[in-house]
Amino acid sequence: MPNSTVLVGLPGSGKTTVGRQLARRLGVLFVDSDQMIEQRIGTSIRHFFEMYGEDAFRDVEQIVIEELPALVEPAVISTGGGAILRSKNRLSLRKSGRVFYLKSSPEDLFHRLKHDTSRPLLQGGDPLAKLREMYEVRDPLYRETAHFTLETGRPSVAKLVNMIIMQLELSGDGV
Repeated sequence: MPNSTVLVGLPGSGKTTVGRQLARRLGVLFVDSDQMIEQRIGTSIRHFFEMYGEDAFRDVEQIVIEELPALVEPAVISTGGGAILRSKNRLSLRKSGRVFYLKSSPEDLFHRLKHDTSRPLLQGGDPLAKLREMYEVRDPLYRETAHFTLETGRPSVAKLVNMIIMQLELSGDGV
């Protein structure tokens, strides 16, 4: 099994923040799939969404996710919140290494993201209702994809990093 560590979860669940610290602790490369997508498309994801729509974005995302393990291994990979929407992506992510679902309640996420304007799916309307809707659809898909689920409501970033390292050690995927 490839030895990357993959983080999945709703927008704002801490994938990038935890991922950066985890990669530093493990001494491996940190890769944010959204940054790789932006490099590929030559613009921000928000702008790409506005110009071409979600389906076109998901097509590019799928290509990047398929390529990630070959490009960067070992690594800590942070994915976009919707990366698990396509079954092909869920399979690719599981093949990449150990997948951790950073699980947060829609209410916690709303408080973290209420001033964030960079997330296209949370703009306009009722962001809390949108987060609840996303949670209902995506939670089962995150669970299907993940080897491990960690609640992100209470623990600090450092504690989450320690929990992931402990799980990797216990599962024999070592640090």
